[in-house]
Amino acid sequence: MKAELPDVVAASTVDEWTDEVDVVVVGCGVSGGSAAVEAATAGARVLVLERAAVAGGTSSMAGGHFYLGGGTAVQKATGHEDSAEEMEKYLLAISKEPEPEKIHAYCQGSVEHFEWLEALGFEFERTYYPEKAVIQPGTQGLMFTGNEKVWPFCEQAIPAPRGHKVPVKGDTGGAGMVVDLLVKRLADLGTEVRYETGARNLVVDEHGEIVGVRWKRLQDTGFIKAKAVIIAAGGFVMNETMVAEFVPEMAEKPYTLGSTYDDGLGIRLGASVGGGLKHMDEPFVTAPIYPPSILITGLAVNKEGRRFVSEDSYHSRTSAFVLEQPDAVAYLIVDESHMEMPDIPLVPFIDGWETIGEMESALGIPEGNLQASMDRYNEYAARGEDPDFGKRPNWLAPQDKGPWAAFDMSLGKAIYAGFTMGGLATSVDGEVLTESGTAIPGLYAAGAGAANLAQDGKGYASGTQLGEGSFFGRRAGRHAAAR
Repeated sequence: MKAELPDVVAASTVDEWTDEVDVVVVGCGVSGGSAAVEAATAGARVLVLERAAVAGGTSSMAGGHFYLGGGTAVQKATGHEDSAEEMEKYLLAISKEPEPEKIHAYCQGSVEHFEWLEALGFEFERTYYPEKAVIQPGTQGLMFTGNEKVWPFCEQAIPAPRGHKVPVKGDTGGAGMVVDLLVKRLADLGTEVRYETGARNLVVDEHGEIVGVRWKRLQDTGFIKAKAVIIAAGGFVMNETMVAEFVPEMAEKPYTLGSTYDDGLGIRLGASVGGGLKHMDEPFVTAPIYPPSILITGLAVNKEGRRFVSEDSYHSRTSAFVLEQPDAVAYLIVDESHMEMPDIPLVPFIDGWETIGEMESALGIPEGNLQASMDRYNEYAARGEDPDFGKRPNWLAPQDKGPWAAFDMSLGKAIYAGFTMGGLATSVDGEVLTESGTAIPGLYAAGAGAANLAQDGKGYASGTQLGEGSFFGRRAGRHAAAR
């Protein structure tokens, strides 16, 4: 790693400890809060350090989807059958380098985790949003937030909606309510959250065990002795050096989705004591072409006028394919009968043309290429088929009624946003692992600072960050408390 790693402090050099606890949790977002609640519930003395003046971190900026399945109360109430086995098949299918043990645990424990979240003091609405959208416009409790119905995944696992949304309207802030409830539960458990206080270094004893942290608050600093440290300090999207090294495609044009504290410090703390890194080159990047969903019936083509993805894919899957096209240039083409202007034009409208030939000339597409793509698409769409990319029949419609419109999906023209999905390698119980797979005694990680479960940007589903962050945060809390 090119970014500077924090120094490691030898326990023998510490003259005085300001605090002595069982578990220190670094960060108080959804993953850190869940870890702290579970550790404290198990009887451990827990102290939470939070660099910001308030809890939440990037979690509070999220829309509030938790990816859960296996037959939750919301799935049952809305008539959607699901099983842990089908959920597991799906997550294995979308993962480029799957971690079967972690995926199995997450799917088998999903219903219990759903119930644990509701026991914090809220209820997912027992309603379903059937349209294709980035997030529900209201407080509907369930929707499809991934590629479950997209080919080839729909043939590898029985599709089921698993995006459970916290009952808060809007694109952001939904998870903040969960963080507030976690903080309230910590107060009930007598656990302190120490704000504006960050962990700066890990303390290691002569046996290589993590036995504490050095903290800093304004000009004050000191050491906390602990039997376990849980890092839940976010990703690295705000660290220019790390972004340039691992995900350079995010270095310039996309907007970053993260908070000030997504600077990779937690990842660097883990790496400073030998923690391995995984999936650091995998970003989540997206510029959604929907809503309105009618635009999905159109064709996505590259600068050569050729299709390259099934347009009914989840928005980040489509976007990930755009970034692989020549010069990251792509256009969405629709005819007059399927044209509708987006409410939020993240993918800007370019213009309309009376003929495909005029569009080819204006966009610089080689003559005849777009026309050939259009003719082939329309021929099969009329039969409800897409032999090239497996687009589902309900999103197929011939685009044969001119004039035709084009939207610009190109990087630098469309408004892309993204975050990082790589982080520290962890066990099923959140233990930080070395490159060789050995657990570092006393060190745990969860949330955006740990390698993402659905680590492939083409397979990511909204809700896996909050879902797995809280789920594996809980496991880390339990395991750490047992020390």
